[in-house]
Amino acid sequence: MPIYTIETTYHLPVYRHRSYEAPSLAEACRLAIEDDDWEAETRDYESAGETYVTGAWDGPDCAYSGPALPVPSHFDETVQRKADHFEILLGLVKVLAGAGDAKQSAYWVERAASAVAKAEAILSGARDPDPDAPMPRPHILLSFDESEVRATIGEIIAGDETFATLSADAIGDDDIHAACVAVAAAADLSEGRGSVVFRAALAAIRSVARRAMEGRKEGERGKEK
Repeated sequence: MPIYTIETTYHLPVYRHRSYEAPSLAEACRLAIEDDDWEAETRDYESAGETYVTGAWDGPDCAYSGPALPVPSHFDETVQRKADHFEILLGLVKVLAGAGDAKQSAYWVERAASAVAKAEAILSGARDPDPDAPMPRPHILLSFDESEVRATIGEIIAGDETFATLSADAIGDDDIHAACVAVAAAADLSEGRGSVVFRAALAAIRSVARRAMEGRKEGERGKEK
């Protein structure tokens, strides 16, 4: 059976009582924080913090004599777990609060659910959720990818003589994205998924066709001048 050297730590509060003359409570607190005279300190053994792991090595009695092993984060101090996880939650909030389509992204929704599960474990003092354990899985009523719209554009142009003067390559990614956003905002969720994809592709084509027609008209007006 393997043997590991584990370093564990706990925080022991040290406090002092001292009076400060100040115009306000906030100013008194600032003076207390800046005061570096701790001769009258008292150690509060009754309020010692939790024991947590600060290092691990493979082998007996070998602390700091070899490469440290990665320790699962749920063995860290609770306050540090909260601080580390805060950055993850903040990043997810920024993503989900960004572009409208990000809110409907299964990729980010699943990661948000995983982050929430870990946050709840931290608050309850439990170990991190098993990464292989099933997470809450919200269901998205309808989703489609812009690459599907891109593929549908070629099919529409090939089968509709109205757009014979356009090529699929003339439809840019920005055109497709704008069309998808517009169609998604106006879509009736009772519609079939295929219908929404088709409408998005058609909207992108029509947008480029209108620009092309306006360009030709502008060119004709220039010639008349």
